[in-house]
Amino acid sequence: MTSSSFGDRFAVFLQEACLRHQYIRSKDTSNIVERPERLRAVNVGISAALSRLKAIRHKLQPLQVKQEDTSAALGAPPAASDDDDLTKALEKLNISSQTVQDSSSRPNNVIKSSASVNLLNNAAVKFVHGDIDGDVYLESIIKWAKESRENIKQGVSEIPRELSQGDLYLCPTSIEAMQGALGTTCEAVDSVIAASRSVGLPPAPRRAFVSVRPPGHHCGEQTPCGFCFVNNVAVGAAHAHLKHGINRVVIVDIDLHHGNGTQSIVWQINEETYRQTLEAASGSSSAKPGPQVYYGSIHDVLSFPCEGGKPELVQAASVSIHGPHGQFVENIHLETYNSDEEFFDELYAKKYSRLLTKAADFLDQTGGPGDDVLVFISCGFDACEHENKDMQRHQRRVPTTFYHRFTHDACTFADQYARGRMVSVLEGGYSDRALTSGVMAHLAGLAGVGTGEGEERKEVEEWWKVENLVLLEQATKKRRGGRVSQPQAQVQPTTPHPEWLQRTLEIFSTIDTSPPATKAVIPASSRSLRQRPSKSTPSTSTSASLGSIASTSTTSRRNGTSKAPVTKREDVRSSTEGESSLSELSEESAEETLLAASASRPVGVTVEVKAAEDETPYVVKKLPRVILKLGPRDGSSGIGGAGT
Repeated sequence: MTSSSFGDRFAVFLQEACLRHQYIRSKDTSNIVERPERLRAVNVGISAALSRLKAIRHKLQPLQVKQEDTSAALGAPPAASDDDDLTKALEKLNISSQTVQDSSSRPNNVIKSSASVNLLNNAAVKFVHGDIDGDVYLESIIKWAKESRENIKQGVSEIPRELSQGDLYLCPTSIEAMQGALGTTCEAVDSVIAASRSVGLPPAPRRAFVSVRPPGHHCGEQTPCGFCFVNNVAVGAAHAHLKHGINRVVIVDIDLHHGNGTQSIVWQINEETYRQTLEAASGSSSAKPGPQVYYGSIHDVLSFPCEGGKPELVQAASVSIHGPHGQFVENIHLETYNSDEEFFDELYAKKYSRLLTKAADFLDQTGGPGDDVLVFISCGFDACEHENKDMQRHQRRVPTTFYHRFTHDACTFADQYARGRMVSVLEGGYSDRALTSGVMAHLAGLAGVGTGEGEERKEVEEWWKVENLVLLEQATKKRRGGRVSQPQAQVQPTTPHPEWLQRTLEIFSTIDTSPPATKAVIPASSRSLRQRPSKSTPSTSTSASLGSIASTSTTSRRNGTSKAPVTKREDVRSSTEGESSLSELSEESAEETLLAASASRPVGVTVEVKAAEDETPYVVKKLPRVILKLGPRDGSSGIGGAGT
C-alpha cells in the first residue's frame, strides 16, 4: 500500500440542522422508520472508518487541510482572479458557510457545516423546484411546516390530505433541516470543484460524503414522496451548473428504492436541453443549451415506489435509453444471490457494473473527460444485508462489501472523467447496523484503501465483520439519559479492548450531536405514522386527515415549457422496528421487539380501505393489504390547492 492509494482523499460534511426535522404528531415514534436520530448511526460509522484509517495512515500521505482557513477547507484557487470569482460565486449562493473547527481532536476532514440556502431565494432550488408562475410548491411546504403544530392540535394533519400520511411529516423546524441539507450539499460541491481547480495549495479533498436528512431522491419537481420534500442531489447538480459551469452531470443511485423523483427531474432537464440544442442548430435561438445529466440506478423493482405495481412507476424504474431525445437513463434491478462469490463474480461484474459503463458511454458521446463534469452518488444503505427484513421483504439486497467495491469503482471513474470530483449524498438506510457498516465500507472506498487483492483487501473487509460491528454497537450504545456507554462496561473483562474502538469513541465524541428534545403534539385521538386497519374490522371511515392517501400533483413549467400532469401513488413502506435499535438487541430479543411493535400498532380509522390477505407475508405476521383510493378529492388541483 502506498501513499497514492489514498487517492484524492475525502471530506465528510455534517449538518446539525438536519436533527430539527422531527415527528410531532405523537410521542410514539415506534413506527417511524425515517427520523433524524438515524444520523447517529451514520456518525458511528464515520468515526469507526476514520479510526481504522488512522491506524494505517502512517503508510499514507496525511491530509493537510486546516478548517480554520476557510479558503483552504474549500480548496480555493490561489490565483487572485480565480479567488475573486469563487468569492463572488459564494456570495451569490445565499449559503451561510461557517465550517469552523470547534474541537481540536476532530479529524481535519470532518466539517461541521452550518451552510444553509433560502428555499425562496436560491437559483439552484428554483431551477429544480420552482415554477414560472411563482414558487407555489416551495411556499406551500414552508406554510405547512409553519402551521404544523397548530394544525395537529386542531386534530388535522400538518400536510395536505392528498399526500401520503404514512411517509411524510413536518414540524415547524423542518424547513431549517431541508435548507441545511441543501446548503451542505452545495457546500460540498463548492469544495470538490474548488479543490480540482486549485494550484499550489496543499491538496484538498476532491471527494465528499454529505451526511444529511431528510433524503431527497423520491422528490420530484413538485411532488414530495417517500420521506423526501426537496431533492438534495438534483439541487446540488443545478448549483454546480449555475455557479461552476458544470454542464455534464453523472448521478448514480444505489439506494434500495428507485429514485423516481431524481429521474423525473433529470428527464425534464434533458428534455429542455435537447429542445434548446435543436433550436440552436436550426438558427432559431442563440440561447446556450442547459446541462446534460445521466441518471443510473440499481434498485429493487418490487419495492417502493413500485410495490403496488402501478404501470407508470414500474416502467419508469425499468427504462434504459441512451441518446434518443437527449435522454441518458439506465435502470438495473437487484436480484437474489446465494453467496458473496456469486454476487461479485456474476451479478456485480456482469450486470451491476453496467451502471458505470453506461455513464462512461454518456460522457464519451458528449465530449469525453473534462472540467465540466461532476459525479454524484445518491448513497442509500437500505439495500445492505443488515437492513431490517421488513424493508427487504423481497429478498433483494447486497453484501456490505458492495459499498466498498462500488465506491472504489466510482472513484476510479471520477478520476478518469471528472478530475476526481465526486459528491456522495446520503439517502436511505433505516437500520442502525446497515447505516454504520455501509458508511464504514463507503468511506474506505472513498479513501482508496483495501482495493487490491489478497491480505490488503481482507484486512479492510474485516472492519465490517459482524463481530466487530457488535463490539462497536456495544461501545456506542445509548444509555438511559442519553449517555454513551463506555466500552469497558460492555466488553467482557477477559477480552482485550481494541485500540481502534477507543479511537472510535474519541472521534465520535467530537462529531455527534444529540437531537433537540421533541415536543410532540398529542391530539385527543391517538394516531401514528404507520397505521394499518384491523384485519377483522376494516375501517370504513371517510375521514382522511391522517390516512395513507395517494398523492396527485401537476409538474410545473420550466423556462416556459408546459409539463403534463403526473399522478403518483405512494405505496406505504411498512416497518416494525421499535424505538430501540434492533442492532443493539440479541437476535431473540429483537424478534420479541418486532412482535411487540407489530401487535401494539394502533388501528387507523382515517381512510376508506378494503382489507385483504397479503400474498407476501411480512417477517413477523401477515398483515392486511390496504387498497387506496387515488386522486384528489372534490376537484382539488393537487399540491398547490390542497389544504390542511
